[in-house]
Amino acid sequence: MKNLLSSFTVFSSIQWLFFIFANTVVVPLSIGAAFDVSPEVSRMMLSASLLFTGLACIFQGLLGHRYPLLEGHSGLLWGVMLNLGLTASSLGMSFTEIGGGLATGLLLAGAVTMLMALFGWTTILPKIFTPMVMTVYLFLLTFQLMMVFFQGMLGITDDGTMNVGVSLLSLFLVIFVSVLKIKAPKAIGNFAILIGIVVGWILYVVLFPESGQEAPAAAFSFELFPLGAPNLEYGIIAVAFFAGVLNLSNTIASVQAAAELYREKAKPGQFRNSFFFTGLFSMVASLFGLVPYTPFTSTIGFLQSTRILDKRPFFIGGMLLAVIGLLPPLTSFLVTMPMTVGNAVLFVAYLQLFGTAYGSLRGAAFNSDTIFRLAAPVLLGVCLMNTSPAVFGPLPVLLQPFLTNGLIMGVLLSIVLEKVTNWGQFEDKEVRRA
Repeated sequence: MKNLLSSFTVFSSIQWLFFIFANTVVVPLSIGAAFDVSPEVSRMMLSASLLFTGLACIFQGLLGHRYPLLEGHSGLLWGVMLNLGLTASSLGMSFTEIGGGLATGLLLAGAVTMLMALFGWTTILPKIFTPMVMTVYLFLLTFQLMMVFFQGMLGITDDGTMNVGVSLLSLFLVIFVSVLKIKAPKAIGNFAILIGIVVGWILYVVLFPESGQEAPAAAFSFELFPLGAPNLEYGIIAVAFFAGVLNLSNTIASVQAAAELYREKAKPGQFRNSFFFTGLFSMVASLFGLVPYTPFTSTIGFLQSTRILDKRPFFIGGMLLAVIGLLPPLTSFLVTMPMTVGNAVLFVAYLQLFGTAYGSLRGAAFNSDTIFRLAAPVLLGVCLMNTSPAVFGPLPVLLQPFLTNGLIMGVLLSIVLEKVTNWGQFEDKEVRRA
């Protein structure tokens, strides 16, 4: 029994390692590409990302919210940073000017987050991010992630078309992992994510040997502010700071969802501690040009898929990731993992997140009036997600990072609707929740 438990923990830890890695590796590499940094700097950012992501997971799990939630690079802030980097020319600014402004704004947002946690000011946040706002956030996050992973698993070529062979392999992996999770015995189904990644990686190498990534040269080094030293570009600072504060909604949604999964009620201290470590590691991330951190609500989908709620594998997986960040040869090897494989497997894992979003409605009923509080922000966000950023070119450039981000705009609209409207007066008594 002891050996069985040991083997279970080992495989669970490796599964966590691959899950965290697959959610992490693309972020620093894409930011490096958007800001046109050298390959050496990009690899340094990846090493720093793996190291601090692993440490952030451990600190949050032990001293923060105390749940096995991936503390990863914020998808919201990732989009903002990518947008600013890719539109540098239209802004009339250099990459280092934008990068320096981002560093200032994100450092400021991290410091404010830590101060809010230390002085107990985080208690005002649930009044802003109400249950309905969190429901809107969960639905939009689900749609955003599904679109990212769906496009990523198609193996889109340089000319914008899909690679048919790679796409078929991805489709096979989606079906394979889904069947494993639903039909296989629990002992196997719990490791469907890990099995899918390993099998997919092997098949990819066998079927597409010419597409295999070459492991980059490895060298251990760190460099502060690789995107640009902090400056006073006030417009960029304002965008980064506002997005950093809005990013706090992730913590509320994640901790609440995790508490429900563990059939507990999240305590105020858990939120406060989580905000503190998120702010701390976000400041550290800004020093190395990384996207700030946040608890991943999408981890709930992973936990529901694997049905493994033991926290030990999570800590071991985080520790392994941090060690890999300090060992460039291991980092170089994992970078060769085909991202189409990771995206296909994560696509299945995050299908569970839609259930989390739906469940957050708690059986609420809507009529032709009250449906606006949910439909308007969700559908606006989805519409913006499917609208090319180029459409907003004629508008002020500092507004574009907000207007092109469906998640931000949907959540903002939901906050406004909840604050300016008394929805109770529109509810039909017969459909009110008992």
